[in-house]
Formats: sequence, structure tokens, C-alpha cells
Amino acid sequence: MAARPPRILAIAGSDSSGGAGIQADIKTITMLGGYAMTAVTALTAQNTRGVRAVEACDPDFVAAQMDACMEDIGVDAVKIGMLGSADIAEVVADRLEDLPCPIMFDPVMVATSGSVLADEATIDVFEWLMELATLTTPNVPELEALGGVSGMEARGVTYLAKGGDADGPMVEDRLVRPGMDDVVWSEARIVTKHTHGTGCTLSSAVATKLAQGLPLEEAVAEARQFVREALLAAPGFGQGSGPLGHQSVR
Repeated sequence: MAARPPRILAIAGSDSSGGAGIQADIKTITMLGGYAMTAVTALTAQNTRGVRAVEACDPDFVAAQMDACMEDIGVDAVKIGMLGSADIAEVVADRLEDLPCPIMFDPVMVATSGSVLADEATIDVFEWLMELATLTTPNVPELEALGGVSGMEARGVTYLAKGGDADGPMVEDRLVRPGMDDVVWSEARIVTKHTHGTGCTLSSAVATKLAQGLPLEEAVAEARQFVREALLAAPGFGQGSGPLGHQSVR
């Protein structure tokens, strides 16, 4: 009998165009050998050019989705993405409070297209989620909104400062762990407009690798490589920031 795949619960919004959110999570987890489960926090009407509408789910329904997965199939790792409201963020944090597995938190605030996906009340609850998370993965503007390097240092959390939104020919990602030396990856920027869902893909990849038993540094390194290969394999769909080529990564 083949070994069972690790069970990954993705808690995030749905992207109707398939490039980010739950759809990117499922593709990533599946391509990397995991079993994807979902708790949908919001429905979006969006494409490569932007988000047209968002309908947040009822917090109790989000909790019910989580409970259904955790009580029956079980969970080996969790990925948290777009949450949709402060009430949803709180119920997610409450459900994960004592869950003994890796938790990845992608503090989604703004979509690649520039659309705002988290209000101030929701961002306030991020403090709780960062305390629970094995790793938090802010991009440049998200890190700034969370108080910058000094703010994260004061919280004492482990985080990956992603550099894809910074300027320059090189992309630098920095893994910061309290009491340990930083680990920095620096590679040439892949010049493309098709970057929709990079953050979702990275966090889901790290969650899957952690569930497979890799240590954090190695999990991040392999997840970064998956994202880079998916960027190079982007199919070129859409008139704006198109999706990655998850299905083409081998």
C-alpha cells in the first residue's frame, strides 16, 4: 500500500479566476504530494485585472468547515490565507489554538492587483494568528503594516520577509527566527507580469513540506524553488497579472 499523503487544511478565500487563494492552494498541495482540504472564508469575483466583489462567509460556517475536516480526516499542517473579516479571523484562531501541527500564516492584506482584502479590524486579529503560527510570510507592504522588522522582533515571532515586491534585479527573502541567525536567499528576479498567487503558492508549499517532515529552513528553500519554477511555467493567461503554471512543475 502506498504511503498516505500528508493532510493539509487550507483556510482562505476562493479566487474565481483560479490563480490565487484556495485554488492555488489546492494545486500546490496536490502537485507536491499532499492531500488538500479547504475551509473557504470568502467568495471573490476576480480575474487577472482585479477583484470585483467579495462575499465573506459566515464565521460559524467557516468553523464548521474546519471542524468537519479536523474531526474526521485529521490535519498534518494548516495554511491560512485571506480571512475576510475580523470575526472569521477570531474563529480561525480559536479553532487552531491547541492544534499540534505546523501552521503557516500568510497575512493577506492586498491582492497582487492592488485590491484591499483585509480591513483594520481583521489586521488587529493577526497578532493572535502570528502567535500561533509556525511561520508568518509577509511581503514588503504587509511587513510594513505589521510594524516592520522592529515590530516583528518585538512580537518574537518567526517570519519570512518576502522580497518579491521590492525593487531591483535580485529578490531577497529573509527567514527570521528568534535567537537564531537569519537565513537569506537571494536570486535573480524572474521578470514577468504573471505573478498572481505567488504568496498563496509559497505558503501552501511550505505547509506541505513541513507536513512531510522537512525542517523549516529546508521547507522554505524547496517551496521557494517550486514558486520559481511555477513562475517560469506561467501559461500567460489574462490581460493583467496572470496565474502561475503549477501543473507544469515536475
